[in-house]
Amino acid sequence: MILSERPSAAQGNRPDATGQFAAGQGSAVSLRRDAATSLALVFLASLSFYAAASLVFLISWKVAVSSSAVLAVMFGGVLRGLCHHHHEKFGPANTVTAIRAAMVSLVAAVVLFAEVHRAEAAAHWALAGLAALALALDGLDGYLARRFHQESELGARFDMEVDALLILCLSAAAWQLGKAGPWVLLIGLMRYGFVLAQYVQPRLAAPLPPSFRRKLVCVVQVATLCVLLLPPVTAPLSIWIAGVALAALTWSFAVDTAYLLRKPEAGH
Repeated sequence: MILSERPSAAQGNRPDATGQFAAGQGSAVSLRRDAATSLALVFLASLSFYAAASLVFLISWKVAVSSSAVLAVMFGGVLRGLCHHHHEKFGPANTVTAIRAAMVSLVAAVVLFAEVHRAEAAAHWALAGLAALALALDGLDGYLARRFHQESELGARFDMEVDALLILCLSAAAWQLGKAGPWVLLIGLMRYGFVLAQYVQPRLAAPLPPSFRRKLVCVVQVATLCVLLLPPVTAPLSIWIAGVALAALTWSFAVDTAYLLRKPEAGH
């Protein structure tokens, strides 16, 4: 599963032991200013988007407020992690990921207040479309990072957390809509369970090699969950679709777990 990969550090302007950039503190200040500006612009645009969505689809004002709160927390985490972005500019790739985070925050708030269950069919189509757009942009941020040579540990982790939250929220929405039983939540919880398991078995925290299989399964999960939100997709078809998605995800995690447990520990 792509979300379980540990990103590698990028080459470039690295911080020293104190967390400052080798080129001087001015680089760190410039990065923080650029990141704060980019995130502030995305946040302000998102406020208008959340308010408009609440009015158009007649959902609770709590959704707009909660979406903003979720996004603020995510952006706060990004600002705290800037020492892991070894470039002077925040970059277009991270800005695209920030836009994806804004979309996912709205999905999270809708699910949190069970608005997806009370909303009209048009809102279900819109929610699925929003999630699909977030999925489509998932490939763009990685391309931009490579194109402008701005890959970083921060960018990779930011991207992973946005993906993880999206999958968790979509699986919860599928359950709320009765498309599958509570077991569908395992699709969203499995990645978090894998992270918790690393505290019990440290060998699971070792880095995983790049894997097309892992990336493909991640895309399949989001695409499948988007399909489950569509009004025409009902049981028993929705149950079978969710079951196949969960089986594929379980298989992918099993492959990675077996690889990590068989891998010799460092120093042995």
